[in-house]
Amino acid sequence: MEILMPEPQIYVERTLAIIKPDVIDKEEEIEDLILQSGFHIIQKRKLQLSPEQCSNFYAEQFGKVFFPNLTAYMSSGPIIAMVLARNCAVSYWKELLGPSNSLRARTTHPHSLRALYGTDELRNGLHGSLSISSAEKEIRFMFPEAVLEPVPTGQRARDYLSLYVKPTLLAGLTALCKEKPADPM
Repeated sequence: MEILMPEPQIYVERTLAIIKPDVIDKEEEIEDLILQSGFHIIQKRKLQLSPEQCSNFYAEQFGKVFFPNLTAYMSSGPIIAMVLARNCAVSYWKELLGPSNSLRARTTHPHSLRALYGTDELRNGLHGSLSISSAEKEIRFMFPEAVLEPVPTGQRARDYLSLYVKPTLLAGLTALCKEKPADPM
């Protein structure tokens, strides 16, 4: 009897997801939708941020009209922070979230998470990283103990293979070829 095993996959891209205070009671429902969408939840924690921590997390929004309301809202109760992984995690998560304004999301992306769980532009239910670099920064903020190793691509990957992998393989295979087994059978 042959057992069919799925192909092993390496999830090289991660993103941060946050379930915001006003929809934390929908945590299980949202997690089910995340898993059904092909994501793997690598890390998860429940925490409550102080207004100062919220200010630091949303520092790029500092100076905008909604900034004080955003920090007050995000520090108003517990949140669930999750590290999600899959191929193209950042873009797929942004697509699943929909537009940041929940009212607009209901008309343009009615099946998106923000359309389903958000109430307005500020209280949109969930957070997602905008880019791979912001995902790394945000994951480090929420999970300071996390080890995020950059995955080399392009020329950096070729250089890494040439400098470290190929010489090791060549030395190992050469040593193996020089060995004569006493009893090859």
